[in-house]
Amino acid sequence: QVRLVESGGGLVQAGGSLRLSCAPSGSILSFNRMGWYRQAPGKQRELAASITRGGTTNYANSVKGRFTISRDNAKNTMYLQMNILTPEDTAVYYCNAQNLYSGYWGQGTQVTVSS
Repeated sequence: QVRLVESGGGLVQAGGSLRLSCAPSGSILSFNRMGWYRQAPGKQRELAASITRGGTTNYANSVKGRFTISRDNAKNTMYLQMNILTPEDTAVYYCNAQNLYSGYWGQGTQVTVSS
């Protein structure tokens, strides 16, 4: 069973930064695609950013230029660097990982941006 352990959420003021981390229980190289999704209260879960094994990235329009997704294979960890945060970024952020057989979710980490 694959486990994804997230960390790095918290409370930050508007304009601030946070970095989220996601560490899978198995090798990060076993996943062809990983990403960060977020779900705000009363809204559907949406993709914030994703990255393929080869390093191709994709971002939601709302986070382009502010968020950066990356993966460190040596540390077996994926990151989401979030800059210039706004109250609209407040949500639970979920790590997602996909291999040939299935997709997996982390437990979520809360990000709250105060105005």
